[in-house]
Amino acid sequence: MPHFTIEYSANLDGRVDMGKIVELVRKAAVETGIFPLGGIRVRAIRCEHYAIADGSPHFSFLAMLLRLGEGRDLAARQKAGEHIFKALSSHLEPVFAGSKFALSFDMQINDKETSWKRNNIHEALKAEAAHG
Repeated sequence: MPHFTIEYSANLDGRVDMGKIVELVRKAAVETGIFPLGGIRVRAIRCEHYAIADGSPHFSFLAMLLRLGEGRDLAARQKAGEHIFKALSSHLEPVFAGSKFALSFDMQINDKETSWKRNNIHEALKAEAAHG
């Protein structure tokens, strides 16, 4: 259940294509090899109201949170996180170069005892792979 939620300041509109960001994060997550394809979700939420540092309207941010289930050791999570963050950070290099910008990425492990899921996408992907 790797679910990525990206919150970003509205003043990034016109400077960052969030459709490309969402796809970049999805591809980077797949490349790590530690997440089941059928569980990956990436969403971006535009924050219309926000305040950053001293309140300058020229500052911007993108904050990404990954919620995932238990079962991956720390080393695997760190390696995957570094891969995903590097891809995202590199893509956003022009934003860093042209403005004051804050980028963050945090992982949160969901406790299996208090996390419920229902998903038939895994089976659909397996059937598609088997039958072409």
